[in-house]
Amino acid sequence: MKKTQWVHAAAAALLATGSLLPGAGHAQSKPEVIIGYEDNGADPYMVSMAEHMFEQQMNADVQYKLFSSGPAAMSALASNSLTFMCGIGIPPLVTAIAQGLPMTIVYNQERYTDAAGIVVKPDSGIHDVAALQGKKIAIVAGSQASFELATFLAAAHVPYSSVTQINMAPPQMRTSWVTGAIDAAIVWDPVFSALRASGGKAIKTDGDLPREASSYNVCIANADWAKAHPDLVRGFVAALDQGYQLTLKQRDKALADMARQTGVTVPVAQSELAGYELFSGADQTTPKVMGMDAGAKTSATYLTLVNTAKVLNTIGRIPSVPASFESNVAPQYSRSFAH
Repeated sequence: MKKTQWVHAAAAALLATGSLLPGAGHAQSKPEVIIGYEDNGADPYMVSMAEHMFEQQMNADVQYKLFSSGPAAMSALASNSLTFMCGIGIPPLVTAIAQGLPMTIVYNQERYTDAAGIVVKPDSGIHDVAALQGKKIAIVAGSQASFELATFLAAAHVPYSSVTQINMAPPQMRTSWVTGAIDAAIVWDPVFSALRASGGKAIKTDGDLPREASSYNVCIANADWAKAHPDLVRGFVAALDQGYQLTLKQRDKALADMARQTGVTVPVAQSELAGYELFSGADQTTPKVMGMDAGAKTSATYLTLVNTAKVLNTIGRIPSVPASFESNVAPQYSRSFAH
């Protein structure tokens, strides 16, 4: 989508947000909130969904919409068919910001450690990142994977253009893996774990990335809408923290919820969850997540936005690095959780 189209879509979205105001057009009705999400495997926000915490904390009519990837979700946000989007990676967000969309992170859910990375076929002859040169790798173009692949290749001194990238959604990767259409994949759970379980070897995981240039799943909203509806955003954040707390204190119940929501077994959910460093509501205002006030600009989340933008600019996915991400990191909605 051209930049002007993104900006016009964003403007239309802002004009249309009145329908989400409590009672807009209906004297006694609850606000309507649509939460988008990806299948990132087991995750505490699945508990928030299963236990109806979003409905309770926001006192809203909540609907959920599943997306196959971050880039697809950004289009929905631009067209105002979503209020919040969770489970999205940093690169699609940075791309949208670079194209003029006023999106902001309202909650950083987790950092990938062992739940995403590069997995190769056992008979591919690939034993490290350097051996990817001349090979075919499956990737969701424009997703977190684009940043990760560029970062891993640069560290191994492998030209980005020397690896043949085949753009496909994670579910398609399973089929292509079996048919031999790809030598490797850079992907996240549940497909990352599934390919490893079928004999694939992980040569890199996201845990190899530094915290300030890392792989995060975040929840985002339109920044202008969030400012106009702070109570709804604070309720949304409270529901996410509530799901985290239940995961921490009632692990078995939480894992059962996650397994049910994602359609996997409890052991698989447990394995997927182990691949994340999870963040609570209180964590949001700390330097390792979004910081607070003046500290936001030196936080791991902010610096990851900057470093991701530099990589995306280098590989030609965005025309320039935004001058600032100050309006795109919003720890203030978690202030009440700060210790």
